Amino acid sequence: MFAYWPGVETASAGLAPDAEEGVDADHIDWADVIFVMERAHRAKLARRFRDWLRGKRVICLDIPEDYGFM
Repeated sequence: MFAYWPGVETASAGLAPDAEEGVDADHIDWADVIFVMERAHRAKLARRFRDWLRGKRVICLDIPEDYGFM
């Protein structure tokens, strides 16, 4: 959604084991704001990256992820 905004850099990564690009600590460190689709994603992110998320803004869009990839 923001990929073409001037002055904004975006990246996408997933939490699923089969994600094409998996989230890692470098992603978290790089990001100023992190968007997740569901509250479950925010909880999983917090469990895996608690130390890296300190001071980061995580926004849940409350969009159910109930569709197949692409």
